[in-house]
Amino acid sequence: ATIDLEIRNATVQQVLPASSRQWTAIQRHALLVVCVSPITANAIGSVFNIWYNQMQITPLLSHAQLAQFQRCWQGFNLIVYPIAIGCFLVPLLWLRPIHRLLLQGESVEPTRLARAQRCVVNLPWWFLLVVGAGWLLCIPVFPAALYAVAEPLSWEVVGHLVTSFIIASMIAVTQSFFAVELATAAALLPVFFQADNPARVPGTRPLSIKARGLFWAFSAVVCPVVSLVLLLLVPDAARTIPSFGILVAVVAITFGLVTSWMLARWISAPIRHLQMAASRVAEGRLDARVHLLRADDFGFLIERFNQMVDGLREREHLQQTFGRHVGHDAAKHILRQSDAVAGREQWISVMFVDVRGFTKHAAEHSPQEVVAVLNLFFREAVDCVESGGGMINKFLGDGFMALFGIGSDGDQHATQALRTGQAILRRIEQIRKELELAGWPGLEIGIGVNTGPAIVGSIGSPKRQEYTAIGDTVNVAARVESLTKPLNQPLVITAATREQLQGCFQIDPLPPQWVKGKTEPLEVFAVAH
Repeated sequence: ATIDLEIRNATVQQVLPASSRQWTAIQRHALLVVCVSPITANAIGSVFNIWYNQMQITPLLSHAQLAQFQRCWQGFNLIVYPIAIGCFLVPLLWLRPIHRLLLQGESVEPTRLARAQRCVVNLPWWFLLVVGAGWLLCIPVFPAALYAVAEPLSWEVVGHLVTSFIIASMIAVTQSFFAVELATAAALLPVFFQADNPARVPGTRPLSIKARGLFWAFSAVVCPVVSLVLLLLVPDAARTIPSFGILVAVVAITFGLVTSWMLARWISAPIRHLQMAASRVAEGRLDARVHLLRADDFGFLIERFNQMVDGLREREHLQQTFGRHVGHDAAKHILRQSDAVAGREQWISVMFVDVRGFTKHAAEHSPQEVVAVLNLFFREAVDCVESGGGMINKFLGDGFMALFGIGSDGDQHATQALRTGQAILRRIEQIRKELELAGWPGLEIGIGVNTGPAIVGSIGSPKRQEYTAIGDTVNVAARVESLTKPLNQPLVITAATREQLQGCFQIDPLPPQWVKGKTEPLEVFAVAH
């Protein structure tokens, strides 16, 4: 539970700079934590071995053999244990100065850091090798020592010795591996991988999920079963003291359950973090990130997930930035389109809006004052267009072009365009005081609307395109806007737009007007706002 808590703390610390990170106690004393992590499993294995020897082997030995047995285990412990402990400490002592530098936020030479990272990821295997070698060495040493006594040695004694060492080693070796792995993940990985992914370190052999499942099956299933089978095969092991066999089964099964628990914690942590992060992404919170450090398959999965979220965040940022230039609706349409250059024909309503007298005003005021007025005007006009279901297609110096009905199969776009034009005119009246303070108290605008077919889409070359509408409908809308000043009407529409209107509007016919590009006068109407 303590290690699991430290793992959660470590995940939070990954987002902090090394200079300001507050290391936990387990990370400050990481080397000691890793060193002592396999002690419990080996101590229990040793206790079981001693107890088994006293219960099953000692009664079968002569006085000379018993004395030899005592000398053997004392000498073995005196020689092998210090060597094993020294082997434990070799990589940890080498990591110590690097660990200290990293805790202090100092830099480490890249090649040296890479070697240290490789050593950290492979530590569980090193401990597994040392523990396994220490236990398995007992199998040939103790029988050989007893055979050195000038008395016959029963095969029953050899069978008991081999059984005791195999069962004890199965208890110690598998548990030591998982214990060291958990301790390393909680204590060392956050320190040695402050900016790197442990799954990306070359020369490492972390357990894959498949191999971990096989290792778990060996520890939780094979070891208990083998322990009981060995007791049944050894003469009188279970029959002499029936409770002994039951106790061995309880110990083996308990350790199998402990292994299962450690494996579940190891696997459930990244799954839980990925699940929570995925839920945040589904809610639109693209700041979600998984900060767990793993050297196994989950390390790559976590890295890919974070890269996916980064891509989504970049796409969202691109769409937001792009939308400020071409309009959010246009940005969405562009991102949904293919790479084809040609657009498609749609029936739309086009609105042109222009500020009257802009040239004169610009000549009499500073550029800063002119831009301030335009930004004020555009702020209100753009809000009206987007609220009315339209799309600002482009800004034209002192005016803009808006499209209604893009991507919609409905027939409301003419009505939306007209209501939006009225809303813009009303909004101008509402901000008269602001315009006056900005330096243009008498600002007037003209709005022209036309409805008809147009080619809408990304138009241009494969290297440079513009999302716009092209066609006679657009040209006529621009001509109608230019008629607003000579007609002294702020909002003028064509007959095509009038035919598409739904709802009640105060519409007054105007004299037909000649416009450039037309062979006949254009029928136009004034709309009250």
